[in-house]
Amino acid sequence: MTATRSRSFLAVVALAASLAAAATGASLGSSPAAAASGEQTIVKTAAQAGQFNTLLTLAKKAGLVGALSGGGPLTVFAPTDAAFRAVPKATLNSLATNRAALRRVLLYHVVKGNVPASRVVMLKSAKTLAGSTIAIRVAGTNVFLNGSTKVVKTDIGATNGTIHVINKVLLPPAK
Repeated sequence: MTATRSRSFLAVVALAASLAAAATGASLGSSPAAAASGEQTIVKTAAQAGQFNTLLTLAKKAGLVGALSGGGPLTVFAPTDAAFRAVPKATLNSLATNRAALRRVLLYHVVKGNVPASRVVMLKSAKTLAGSTIAIRVAGTNVFLNGSTKVVKTDIGATNGTIHVINKVLLPPAK
């Protein structure tokens, strides 16, 4: 690892740690007791955050809530409601009526295993449950997926994996 990449990595890890500390506080409704009791799955953690309503609604339509509530571990790059508002309504309506396409888009946001921020910054790509890969790039203290999708919060823990918050909806490459 070059000295510049090493400094960038350390800066990203420090940023990830501070974001994780902030993200796992009261704003997400999680507590050590709740996590220890097995109640805080990815789905419940996302629901309590209040900023992933569109993602959860679409996951229900796609039949993925059970998988995201299961044993895992999984890592979800979760677009916020604001990210979904940037997607054209026609595209969202089309996905809502095409379950296979919707599942493919949503599974493109999920990686098998628990992949914390400290590991994400070491990767050039990650294979998703949709079968395609997401490109990962570190620029300074920021992490980007597929070029322009920014990871804005990291390491939100759940009993069955990790959530990293992103600012855009990822679309898988055309088959």
